[in-house]
Amino acid sequence: MATSLTPIEYLRSFLAIIVFFFMFAISTPVIAILLILSFGKATNFVVENFGPFIAYPVMWTLGINFEVIQHGEPVDRPVIYTINHSSTLDLVTMIALGLPGIRFVAKWELQYNPLFFIVGHLTGQVFIQRKKSKKAVAKLKNTYDRVKRDNLSIMVAPEGSRKHLGIIGPFKKGAFHMAIDLNYPIVPIYFEGNQELSLGGSLLSKSGHIKAHIHPPVDTSEWQKETIDEHIRQLRSMYLKWADVVE
Repeated sequence: MATSLTPIEYLRSFLAIIVFFFMFAISTPVIAILLILSFGKATNFVVENFGPFIAYPVMWTLGINFEVIQHGEPVDRPVIYTINHSSTLDLVTMIALGLPGIRFVAKWELQYNPLFFIVGHLTGQVFIQRKKSKKAVAKLKNTYDRVKRDNLSIMVAPEGSRKHLGIIGPFKKGAFHMAIDLNYPIVPIYFEGNQELSLGGSLLSKSGHIKAHIHPPVDTSEWQKETIDEHIRQLRSMYLKWADVVE
């Protein structure tokens, strides 16, 4: 995590916060109109295109170069995407990817922002209460019919929160239950540079280079809930390796 910023980086960061909410503000009515006129059929188009539309001006303002690296061939959806979560920048980089047919599992508290509430519910994002694990799992299960019907992929941060000890925090079970229940492969995405550039729990950030590594899918067809702890350990060990962390 960055410990200090230059005066220029502070200025860039404050401007980026303004840009972020400005882009959300101008996008919200357009998104609403598109979804109303299309009777909701434009939802995938909105998520895939308005995410990058909002995110890239923010990163440009911050002085961040964002690079997406595909390891192996792109996968056919639907899948469960997992990301490492240690920075507020993750919110920007995850929507910047513009992945097809994607929905995000997000923390319940984001709904306290009216723009996030409106856009999130219009586009069918999944808000969960992270501290109430049983309710969170139940909420995820309630989405299964919609996810299967609409051939959707899900993106989730197994760490649950960016507030954790170490580079890679403990993994919660939600993403793994979904992979087993839906019989979807897991595609791990590793964000390199987010934590190093970020200053605390805001968009205050140093300028620099961020890479999103999209790794080959992990087959979950033989997974069982009785061995879910082992599956969690195996996937987390991949993230520890990519982060060059030894535990």
